[in-house]
Amino acid sequence: MTGWLTKTSTLWWLFGLFILQTIGFGIIMLVWEFEVIDEFSDPDFIRAHIDAMSEVQRQVHIWTTATLDVAYPLTYGALFFGLALRFLGPLFTLPAIAVIMTDLVEGFVQVQLLSGNMDLLWTKAYLTPAKLMLFYLCTVLAIVALIVAWRRRGKKTA
Repeated sequence: MTGWLTKTSTLWWLFGLFILQTIGFGIIMLVWEFEVIDEFSDPDFIRAHIDAMSEVQRQVHIWTTATLDVAYPLTYGALFFGLALRFLGPLFTLPAIAVIMTDLVEGFVQVQLLSGNMDLLWTKAYLTPAKLMLFYLCTVLAIVALIVAWRRRGKKTA
C-alpha cells in the first residue's frame, strides 16, 4: 500500500510540491504582510501577535492554515516517510507519521486561536516545539536516507 511512496518519481514530485508550498507560504506572508504563527510557541507572544493582526490578515491566515498548511505536512511527511521507508526501514518512518499528526493538530489549534478562541493557547507551547523537533529529526533522517541512496548507487556503478 505504501509502495508508491518509495518510487523515485513520487519522491521527486513530493519534493517539488514541498518547494512550491514553501514558496506559497512566503508569497502569502509577503502579500498580506504578516508572519504565520506556525513557529511561535510562547502563548503571550502568540496572543500579542494575533491581536496586532488586522481582520483581513487573520482571515487569510485562517484560510492558509486550513488549506496550504494542511497539505504541507501531508506533502513533507509523505516525502520523509517515503525516503525513510525506501532507504532506512519501517522503524524510521515513525517520526514522519508523528510530525504529520502533530502539525495537523497544531493547525487545528491555530485556526481556533485565529478565530478568537484562546482556550487552546497553552497547547501551542507544547505542540510547536514537538512539531519542530520532529521535523528536524525527519530532516536529518532524510539526509541520512539520501546518503544511503547515494552510497548504494555508487556501489552499483563500481
